[in-house]
Amino acid sequence: MRIFLIFLPPSNHPIRIAHTPYETVPHLTYRFPQRYNEIVKTTLPCAMFNLPSDWLENTMNDGGPLLRVVSLSKSFGVVEALNNVHFELNAGEVLGVVGQRGAGKSTLFRLLSGVFSPSRGEIYFEGKHLHLKAAFQAQQLGIEAVQQNPPLAENLDVLHNIFLGRELCRINRLKLGIQVGEMSRVARSFFARFDLPPELIQQKPANLSNELRQMVAIIHALARPCKLLLLDDALAALSFQRQRVLLEIIQELAGNGVAVIISSDDLQHIFAVTHRILVLYQGRQVALKKTANTTPRDIVELIVGSNRKEHVTPVIWAFENYHTAQQQAEELRRNQQALRQSLKAQDSLNRQLIERLRVQLDALDRLNQALQEANRRLFTEREMERKALARELHDQVIQDLLSFSYQLEQTASELDGREEEREALDEVRNGIRDVVGTLRQICSDLRPPTIDSHGLAAAIRSLVHQWKKQTGIEVVLEIDPEFPRFPEHFELSIFRIVQEGLSNIRKHANATQAHLLLSGTPSANLRLEISDNGKGMETPPDLALLSEQRHFGLVGVSERVSLLGGTMRLEKSEFGGLKLLIEIPTPYPVTQP
Repeated sequence: MRIFLIFLPPSNHPIRIAHTPYETVPHLTYRFPQRYNEIVKTTLPCAMFNLPSDWLENTMNDGGPLLRVVSLSKSFGVVEALNNVHFELNAGEVLGVVGQRGAGKSTLFRLLSGVFSPSRGEIYFEGKHLHLKAAFQAQQLGIEAVQQNPPLAENLDVLHNIFLGRELCRINRLKLGIQVGEMSRVARSFFARFDLPPELIQQKPANLSNELRQMVAIIHALARPCKLLLLDDALAALSFQRQRVLLEIIQELAGNGVAVIISSDDLQHIFAVTHRILVLYQGRQVALKKTANTTPRDIVELIVGSNRKEHVTPVIWAFENYHTAQQQAEELRRNQQALRQSLKAQDSLNRQLIERLRVQLDALDRLNQALQEANRRLFTEREMERKALARELHDQVIQDLLSFSYQLEQTASELDGREEEREALDEVRNGIRDVVGTLRQICSDLRPPTIDSHGLAAAIRSLVHQWKKQTGIEVVLEIDPEFPRFPEHFELSIFRIVQEGLSNIRKHANATQAHLLLSGTPSANLRLEISDNGKGMETPPDLALLSEQRHFGLVGVSERVSLLGGTMRLEKSEFGGLKLLIEIPTPYPVTQP
């Protein structure tokens, strides 16, 4: 036996019908009061449901926090999945929940959505103590949830899954009819925003991919008026573009007074939309921080339970590259989709040609990767040889020459009254000093000694000082005073780029002044600018032609920038000469003790 509860809104407006087993009727509290002034706040524009424009103002929660969780805990036998979690959430606030697998995130969402009952602790919603025994009780209060693996009714199509238990109905001559057309209009408005095909509305869940099943669950939650929206890792299965759309919707909901709790393994999602971040570690709450006052590194340290570099740095790298990899994967998916559509319109010969082209491109990519790896090893081995040669010159040749100089000085002091011979020895000693000075400069060029002990910034300052003395060209140097240390191979590559850039100015620019800028960018890249007031170039140089003409300066710079994953461009300098602009992604800074 099933009882149908009909909620009557003001006249000329669609109504919803909720059906439920008769034994649960005493617990139902969701109803349509007069003029909608007690109904939960909608998550959609009023026009989508033909509601009065002032309906939203009458649904706001005025007093205190919307949600308050006190010492919330959940145990499964002897296993404690969640222990002593406590926080408050205001209307219009977005809370991010982060933690490793098994930290208790999903358990928390299931407790708040009524799927689980707490072992200990209390949940207050709009100031009232909740005793949730099932998910529908939370929905009646205006709490909507999207779980990690949302269940769908496999025997119903997508449209009826979206409006399951919340069908739009209208009474016509005492007959109750479901407004399929109105439900389709609402569903298709979401489909358009998420770039979903309109024909999806008639599909069965069994025919859908994981992403589309997740989208059905998300639209199911968004299509119902709610005060609190729970998203348990709902973004993970979505494509990059649909993730962006959902993040925009979350911000719109928050702006309309809807509270949102979201979990995600991508910290860029968390930092993009949340006001505060709740960190769970092995079922315990370890921190509740304001998003504006924290950094991804702080959150990662709390997530992994350590601030040791070898623990934190790999996770930081994973988070930093996950978003980019996801964007690239989405672009690849679109390219594959376009290629697939093109292949359908072509005959078998064209398909064979495309396949051959794909094989050739793969081979070229592998060859390019192999060449880059070989070039990278070549640069590394060259730097190691330079370092070894510089050390050998300094520790053996220069020391031997200095020893000879001291012996000559001792011999000269014993030549009393033999001025001519002493002058000859002094002349030899002066020559040895000149040779030692030259060898020391060669050692410095082979391996700048400053870079090992003081870092890249100090090495560049020393290089610029020596270069100014040798060339007489004035250099304006701008380096961030808080410039960090980086791994050795990265600092050496940047140093060689600067060294080659200054060498090009000396050889070709006919300049009297140069300008060098080294700083960070908001996107965590390293920015290097080298410009001069010389003669410049009329057109950008052809690097391939320069290589054929054995002008390897800019070619070498370009190769080093490419191996570091950066970009390089040449343009006219504001001083009249040439400007070299380089941006390189930085590895995580190396902190010196």
